[in-house]
Formats: sequence, C-alpha cells, structure tokens
Amino acid sequence: MRLYIKQRVFTWGDKFHVYNENGNEKYYVEGEVFSFGKKLHLYDMFGNERAFIHQKPFAFMPRYVINCGGEDVAEVVKHFTFFHQEYSIEGLGWTVEGDFFSHEFSVYCDGYEIASVHKEWFTFGDAYAIDIDISVDEITALAVVLIIDAVIEQSSN
Repeated sequence: MRLYIKQRVFTWGDKFHVYNENGNEKYYVEGEVFSFGKKLHLYDMFGNERAFIHQKPFAFMPRYVINCGGEDVAEVVKHFTFFHQEYSIEGLGWTVEGDFFSHEFSVYCDGYEIASVHKEWFTFGDAYAIDIDISVDEITALAVVLIIDAVIEQSSN
C-alpha cells in the first residue's frame, strides 16, 4: 500500500497529513509545541490516537519510543557513525538503510524490504511517498518514518 505524507507549511509546531493512494486523508499528525523532547501524536480521521511517539531525553544519540494503545511497541535508535547515518528499530528487529538527507530510504526486516520512502519533489512544503508491505502494520511503519524525519530535521537545524 502507498501512503503520502504532506507537511503543513506556516504552522506552529509539527503538523502532517497522511493520504492514501486515492488522495483521501487517512491520518494526521500533531506535535507538541512546548515539550521536553519531541512528541508526536498520530490520529486517525475519527480523532482516535493510533500512536504516540516521544523522544527519550538525555540520550547520547536520538532515541524515540513508539507507543500504540498504551503499550511501547518499539524504540528507534540512531547509532553513532562517522560517515553515514544508521538506525535500528529495537523490539521489531527492523533496520533502516538509505540516503536519509535526500529522504530516500528503506526499512528492512530479516533482509526483506518492508517499507520504502521517497521524497516527492516540486511540492509546496515537504511531501513523501511511503510504500508499505501489506504484511506490516502501517501505523508502526508510519511512526518509524516520522521519527527518522524528526531526527533529520533536528540534525539540519
């Protein structure tokens, strides 16, 4: 399945809309403006929180926890490397590889690509296409992509 993330321009804090292949809004993401560490809430179109993403404070390298339904599902960890970025998703056994600054990367499980992200060019504001394997929970995959986007944004500021 394919999802599209479109960041809202000229907003205070992080706000994203997520659309399905037909262009219908499926989810929306809102960040907390005044919080200690980055916090994102992923909602469905009925206003139900589907995931809560929060950054662990005081970590040497960025660490984010994905919480779904009150339970921690996974932790995304950026590893310390000199020449390229490297991430792992603890709790799921996923890894992430690619060109992160160009927003062209893939998520793997046991060597099998389960999701890929591609930046959509020539759009007003940032927009990304995400292809997610049907065997994977799309909420978790979407949360991983949002975390990597947050880490890239923080490192570029």
